[in-house]
Amino acid sequence: MIAEISPFHAIAISREAHALEAQGRSILHMEFGQPSTGAPAEAIAQAHHVLDTEPMGYWESIGLKQRIARLYTDRHSVAVDPEQVLLTCGASPGLVLALTCLFAPGARVATARPGYVAYRNTLKALYLEPLEIACGPVDRYQISADALATIDPVPDGLILASPANPTGTIIPADELAAIARVCAERGIRIVSDEIYHGLSFGEPAHSMLEYAPDAVIVNSFSKYYSMAGWRLGWIVVPPALIGAARARMGNLFLTPPVLAQRAGLTAFDCADELEGHVDTYRRNRQLLLDALPALGLARIAPPDGAFYIYADISHLTDDSLGFCQKLLRETGVATAPGLDFDPVDGHRFIRFSFAVSTDRVVDAIARMTPWFQQQASLKRGS
Repeated sequence: MIAEISPFHAIAISREAHALEAQGRSILHMEFGQPSTGAPAEAIAQAHHVLDTEPMGYWESIGLKQRIARLYTDRHSVAVDPEQVLLTCGASPGLVLALTCLFAPGARVATARPGYVAYRNTLKALYLEPLEIACGPVDRYQISADALATIDPVPDGLILASPANPTGTIIPADELAAIARVCAERGIRIVSDEIYHGLSFGEPAHSMLEYAPDAVIVNSFSKYYSMAGWRLGWIVVPPALIGAARARMGNLFLTPPVLAQRAGLTAFDCADELEGHVDTYRRNRQLLLDALPALGLARIAPPDGAFYIYADISHLTDDSLGFCQKLLRETGVATAPGLDFDPVDGHRFIRFSFAVSTDRVVDAIARMTPWFQQQASLKRGS
């Protein structure tokens, strides 16, 4: 058997965007969820020092594991033993480790729909069965405890994300606690993707470890720490899974790059610079929210965190991929089609990433406003 993995359409959009850029076109990249800023300055300086002084090799930083464990105490009042922390080459291998530690082939794992495209496809690649639960405006595009309590047959697992991709929605503390209770009662194992923690615009996100000590947590330096290209992440596993997780990490991925580990530890001490990025995202978010009515986009998911706006474009099209391609070719603004995140209803949604500089958001709005108005006129005339 060979698993059938669906394409990531935003990658095709990005490929075309870069091709247009190579032809001299001015392109605004809002298709990927990656900060346009680099790693913190002190982290980069540390990396230069390491390149000059260390041979590097296969190595796991005890200091970094300890610092990550302390993060859960400082931010969430949860005690984590550093041995529960496994350093990974980004969140994607972390997700593979989590799923292979918890589930055997054939297990059914629930996810929210819309949700990150790689949840569905990673589950398929590992011969697990994705069980996508439709979530809409009433649920704030998130799986609820009530929904989990009624799924029959009971799924083996749940992948949760708060803040979520593509919507940016955050699950409130009381709902996270209720989800944890339902999962404990029904024997559902939890994988909590907390990669967007630190990026919230109101109440901070809570860790599932506050409510489910046996949950497996996936996180990364890619988003808040602005280190996507360094390929550094981590998972937190319950004590009973440490041996299984370490065996998989050692055989499948060895260790993350030493350079990234050294820089990542330094990044923890760059709070002022990192919070400056969050302030930029906050401004960008507000600019887009203020501009959306003029674009005719009134139905959006509430962007509580991360750096996304997920908008309903059903009044303009039922082909989000074609719509994004046309938007790119005619305005130079690259976006992600909802089809990536929802294979059922995503044909009528689009995702904007505002993890770019504010001047680029202003430029994108200026380009898109008359274009969206024109599309509405054409639709009315058809």
